[in-house]
Amino acid sequence: MTPRIPNRWAPYILISPFLILFAVFGLFPLLFSLYLAFQSWEPTSGIASMQFVGLDNFVFALTDGWFWKSLYNTLWLAFASGVPQHLVALPLAVFLHQALGRWRGLLSGAYFLPYITSTVAIAMLFGSLFSTDYGLVNQALHALFGTEHINWMRSPQAIKPAVAIVVFWRYVGFNLVLYLAALQTLPNDLYQAAKLDGANAWQQFWRITLPGLRPMILFGVTLSVIGGLQLFEEPFILTNGKGGADQAAMTVGIYLYRLAFDFSDFGGASALAWIMFGVIALLTWLTNRAFAERRAAA
Repeated sequence: MTPRIPNRWAPYILISPFLILFAVFGLFPLLFSLYLAFQSWEPTSGIASMQFVGLDNFVFALTDGWFWKSLYNTLWLAFASGVPQHLVALPLAVFLHQALGRWRGLLSGAYFLPYITSTVAIAMLFGSLFSTDYGLVNQALHALFGTEHINWMRSPQAIKPAVAIVVFWRYVGFNLVLYLAALQTLPNDLYQAAKLDGANAWQQFWRITLPGLRPMILFGVTLSVIGGLQLFEEPFILTNGKGGADQAAMTVGIYLYRLAFDFSDFGGASALAWIMFGVIALLTWLTNRAFAERRAAA
């Protein structure tokens, strides 16, 4: 006879697969990286070779010039690619919502397609577009403005804008879908009442649409801040994992990867990861604080 499981244990047994997987693949790596941040470790020498070094890894990261350069590159790329995403996605979402009706789903899906496309495929595509001699970008700039061909991938001044364009193109559709979903929750009665009161399209956008979208704008901007500070895939593939000319596109993510896997400094890489956790938490808090002040002012 099969023993009966007490009812009070049933919920815990049902959720135990998730808890076990989370503990093994989520919680353990997180805690291990925190432990590793205070150790000096050469992974090829085994676990027994770990040596406690206290805060030395954090001191090294905060006094390392390459860290500050990679942080500057990360902030530059996050701002240059993140701000245009919302400046384009928001009015475009309003246009699709108001002007295209049932066709907006098809077009929003087309804009969303780059977000689910393989990063490698995207990098290969834009690598061809930014090719020095035969790339369409240089051909178009030369035809329109007569400029000389730009070596996008090997110029410290040009590689940052090139990476920012790739990131913008990939994620603008994601923000567009967020804003379209939020627009469909706004009550149509407000717009009808505004029209009866003589409000024009701009006044309706400023007084109804924008305040109604503020929670979604906060959500989207927060995701952009977090994603921008974790930027890794696009610059890594476009620069072959080296950060480009003069390390101009080396983000903190790339530097962290190279510190661990190229220089075998897993302790320093773990300390750097936790420093970036603090930076992301701080900027996320500042973002929420800025929106909170706007709500208070309104």
